[in-house]
Amino acid sequence: MIDLSWYIIMLYIHIFSVVLSIGPYFVLFPLLALIRRAPFESLPDYLEPFRITVRLTKHAGHVLVATGIILTWITAWSWKTSWIVATVLIMVASLYFIARAFSPLLRQLKAPHEDRNFLVNKLRKALILYVIITLAMMWFMVSKPTIW
Repeated sequence: MIDLSWYIIMLYIHIFSVVLSIGPYFVLFPLLALIRRAPFESLPDYLEPFRITVRLTKHAGHVLVATGIILTWITAWSWKTSWIVATVLIMVASLYFIARAFSPLLRQLKAPHEDRNFLVNKLRKALILYVIITLAMMWFMVSKPTIW
């Protein structure tokens, strides 16, 4: 019989929520070229995966935070541990970033606009920056460096 502890269950849920928070963004990169050249009438079809991804990662982030709190509580880690503090700070920055980066750009792309290339370039930069932010957060969680 398999002996599953609460720690193992929470750890796997935590890891799965990390995958859901980062993974879908990689699928969006090929869509940028399609958005750049699609007729305006079909743009909503290409922008919908972005909206779905932002919503999915938001909910995965809620699970990520909840399981992170539980894992910190049931292990010997302290909230003052350097890698936990760094991860929380990066997470707060990513929450601010995701709220300010994607939704306004997607709204601008849905409305009639003059320079789609400019908006798609901004969306691409936001996508790259968000992936870097979340990968940095993941690096702290995996490598657990001692900063202080």
